Amino acid sequence: MEHINLQTLTPKITLNFKGQLISIEKPVVMGILNVTPDSFYDGGKHNIVDEALKQTEKMLSEGATFIDIGAYSSRPGAIDVSADEELQRLLPVIESITNRFPEAIISVDTFRSNVAKLSIEAGAHIVNDIASGDDDANMMNIVSNLNVPYIMMHKKGTPQTMHHNPQYGDVVLELVQYFTQKVILAREAGIKDIIIDPGFGFGKNLQHNYSLLNKLADLSLFGLPILVGVSRKSMLQKITGTDALNALNATTAANTIALLNGAKILRVHDVKEAVECINIVNATYGVI
Repeated sequence: MEHINLQTLTPKITLNFKGQLISIEKPVVMGILNVTPDSFYDGGKHNIVDEALKQTEKMLSEGATFIDIGAYSSRPGAIDVSADEELQRLLPVIESITNRFPEAIISVDTFRSNVAKLSIEAGAHIVNDIASGDDDANMMNIVSNLNVPYIMMHKKGTPQTMHHNPQYGDVVLELVQYFTQKVILAREAGIKDIIIDPGFGFGKNLQHNYSLLNKLADLSLFGLPILVGVSRKSMLQKITGTDALNALNATTAANTIALLNGAKILRVHDVKEAVECINIVNATYGVI
């Protein structure tokens, strides 16, 4: 197995999207587009093509760099759906967005290699895998063959089981060890552009989530972009005593902490507010 000298890695600040280079030297926003009927926050709102197009237009106009389309709900306790059903939800939306907004950079949120392949062929540019290949042994080879960026997320269990008392010795250390192995495997497979996502809420309790947020900078040792997705999640609701509908302010607070600790991509439901958050943090450090 290939050895990676973590001490010699330099931060990666550009990503290649089918020949288009995008800089992430300054943090950017990934807008969430759920085309599922049961997403925890916006389930059912955008699972029709016309509504998905309206939401995509809104997010792009507000400054989203990426649009992340998901057709398999990964909220805790979500019902499993077949690959065929996932594709029936995904492909018409990807194709319609590609036709209407050819400048849009589309991420497909899936853990299935065949769904990833068909989605990229339909016009998507990024594979966002909540399982980092754990749930489909063919995923990394497919991503390598497609020659697209790969978002690798950490989780414990499945969406159906991950909320059942997750256990860690040291959650941050375990994630460092996990991503060390995953980065090696991805490099061996030939994947060039890798983004890591600590997976807030995925098989992690409240303490685990906030330990990760506090020590997010520890994941910078890989020299890879860090994606953070805390938008309106229960980790924020539990602290503030609110619900997903009213968790925007808490989301902005958590996103600010994530940016200060090295996050390069914010995956959010509310693009305008996330862009403003990035601008304020940039201005604080003299990057305007």
